[in-house]
Amino acid sequence: MHPIARAVASLLAAAAFAGVTAGPVAAQDGVPWTVTTAANDFGADRENFSYTADAGEQITDGLTIANHGTSPLELAVYGADAFTTGTGQLDLLAKTKPSTDVGAWVHPSTDHVTVQSGQATEVPFTVMVPADAKAGDHLGGILTSLTQGDVERRVGLRIRLRVGGDLRPGLSVENLDARYSGTANPLGTGDATLTYTIRNTGNAIVTARQTAAVSGPFGSWRVQAQPLPDSPQLLPGETWQVTTPVHGVTPALYMAATVTLIPLLTDAAGSIAPLATADTTTHSWAVPWTLLTVILIGLVVVALVIRRRRRRAGRHTGTENREAGTRETANTSR
Repeated sequence: MHPIARAVASLLAAAAFAGVTAGPVAAQDGVPWTVTTAANDFGADRENFSYTADAGEQITDGLTIANHGTSPLELAVYGADAFTTGTGQLDLLAKTKPSTDVGAWVHPSTDHVTVQSGQATEVPFTVMVPADAKAGDHLGGILTSLTQGDVERRVGLRIRLRVGGDLRPGLSVENLDARYSGTANPLGTGDATLTYTIRNTGNAIVTARQTAAVSGPFGSWRVQAQPLPDSPQLLPGETWQVTTPVHGVTPALYMAATVTLIPLLTDAAGSIAPLATADTTTHSWAVPWTLLTVILIGLVVVALVIRRRRRRAGRHTGTENREAGTRETANTSR
C-alpha cells in the first residue's frame, strides 16, 4: 500500500474506532517514562496506532520512548492482545500471557531498549498481518515495561487494525434466565430477575444497546425493565454478563422474558450507526404463592365449616330418629 494511501486508511480506521479509549494503556502512576507514536508518513502526535490493511500485508511504524527520570532505563518492548476487563475497560495482556492476534503480529526491532536519562529513543516495529487473517476488527498494542521484583510497570499504545473483507457486525444473547421472586401482597405484583450473556458473534468491535421486558401469557401485563446502560465495546468473540431486575411483574403463572439488542457500530465518519436488532425470549413460572396460599387456607376453612355443619346436621337427624322411634314404641305398647 502506498504511504499516502496507508495514512488515509489509518485516519479512517482511527475514526472508526473513535469509541475505543485511546492513548497510553495500563500506565502505572509515577513511571519515569512516556510512550508516543513516532512522527512519520502516518502523521505526528497520533493518539494511538490505527491501520487498515489486507491479509498478508506488512506495516512499518515506530514508537518514541522518552526517559524523564534521573537514571537510565532498561525497558522490555513487546506486543500484546487487547481484551475487555470485568469492569468494561479495554486493557492489554500481561507479558506472561501469550497473544494470538495483533499482539503476535507486532514485531519490534528489539525486545529490550536502553533509554538514557533525559533522552528519547525511537523503536521501529512491523505489523505482519498473516495471509489467513480474518477480515474485520483486531485490537492489541505495543508495550514498554520495567519489572522490579514481582511488579511489572508498563506504558504502551493500542494498535487498531481492520483487515480488509466483509464487515459483519453481530450480537447474540446466550443463557437467558428469568426468575420470579414473588410478593407478600396476595393481590400485588412482584419482581423478576433476568440474567444473560451478550456475545459478539461478528467480526467488528461493537457496543450493545439493550432493553428487557417481562410479560404474561399472550403478551399480557408487559413490563419494561429499568433503563439499561450500553455494554462496553466488545471485541469479536467477547462476552459480557448482565443481571437486571424487572419490577411490577404480575404473577400470571407463566411469564415470558425478552431481551433486545441493537449493535452499535462506529463508522468511518465517527458517527454511531445502529444495526438490525436481535431478540431472544425465554419462559418461566411466575406463581402467585401468597395468593394460592390464601386461597388454599380459604378452601380448608370452607371445608371445615361444611364438615362441621354436616356433623351437626347428622347429630340433629340422629336425635330426631331416636325420638321418633321412642314415640313409635310407646304407641305400639298401648
